[in-house]
Amino acid sequence: MSMIFLKYAGRCAVLSSLLVAVAAHAGSHPKQATAKSAIRKVAAAPDDLGEFANFTQWKDVSEFIDQMVDKHGFERAELESIFRKTRYVDTTIQLIKPAPPGRPKNWHAYRERFVEPVRINAGVAFWNANAEALARAEEQYGVPAEIIVGIIGVETIYGRNTGNFRVLDALTTLAFDYPDTPNRESRMKFFRGELENTLLFARDSAIDPFTLLGSYAGAIGWPQFMPGSIRKYAVDFDGDGRIDLRNSPVDAIGSVAHFLAEHGWQRGEPIAFPASVSNAESSRSWDVFIGQGLEAKFTLDELKAAGVTPGVEPPAGMQFGLVDLQNGGEPTEYWLGAANFFAITRYNRSFFYAMSVVDLGRAVRSARGS
Repeated sequence: MSMIFLKYAGRCAVLSSLLVAVAAHAGSHPKQATAKSAIRKVAAAPDDLGEFANFTQWKDVSEFIDQMVDKHGFERAELESIFRKTRYVDTTIQLIKPAPPGRPKNWHAYRERFVEPVRINAGVAFWNANAEALARAEEQYGVPAEIIVGIIGVETIYGRNTGNFRVLDALTTLAFDYPDTPNRESRMKFFRGELENTLLFARDSAIDPFTLLGSYAGAIGWPQFMPGSIRKYAVDFDGDGRIDLRNSPVDAIGSVAHFLAEHGWQRGEPIAFPASVSNAESSRSWDVFIGQGLEAKFTLDELKAAGVTPGVEPPAGMQFGLVDLQNGGEPTEYWLGAANFFAITRYNRSFFYAMSVVDLGRAVRSARGS
């Protein structure tokens, strides 16, 4: 979401099919825009979703325009014209809201949405069609082909589900009217940053920003990269002189691998090991390792001393985080996540998501016979 960024694993199970996008294309070496250069103007699509809001009358939007003019040299009249055509999309507000409290998470139900015949078969076809690019990405970035295949399969079923929200509409709505949640201010700041990146990306790529289609949260392309991630991590992996996450699966492959490499992927290291925990009330000292962030920072000796037992003895010297995959009314599944597991969570901040990527990739590899 690439990365793409839902915070709640339970919500991901319901919404992941919507977290898809059609990507923009951009030059891998875009022209440097002058202070007065303009975004290429193309008429907005006639079938716009959402409702008229006249965002130019919103105080926060006006201040945002001021910042874009001062910081990046945009023309005020041009931005005002853009925001007059931008629509308010209530659907994005409803979809971004966290799941209702008290709803139990269910790893098995979540997994079944992604590790299933349609995605596995599509993954085999995708791998066969792009074997050279996947092998090259693995060699260059150290990320196994099955992980790249798993991510693109979970995100968009290999480009089949591409989303139909105008990115500018979705991001503007979320940037200035995010739902009333405890993290509202930080999320609005995040989406304003992505709106800024969208306008810069459109200008640098000489494309109409209204042609950018994506998820309700503004994620773009086969790999579901947010606009900021496109600008930072997307690569021209097919060598045609431009980055095209909408039409080039090869660019998507290289971009996913580059993203993971930049977010802590360790070449040749394992991802996760099954584990069990002591459930006696008097010996639940392992509880302290739950909810300790998306990072592998505990030694195996520390975890064992607290009652965590690996199903397979991991290599010496590695560090882990304790991963809990809740199963509704059934027993929770536990894993020891290594650095590579948590690198996947930088794509989507969910244990369920990361393990689904791992399992789908393995299933595709097995079905392919490789």
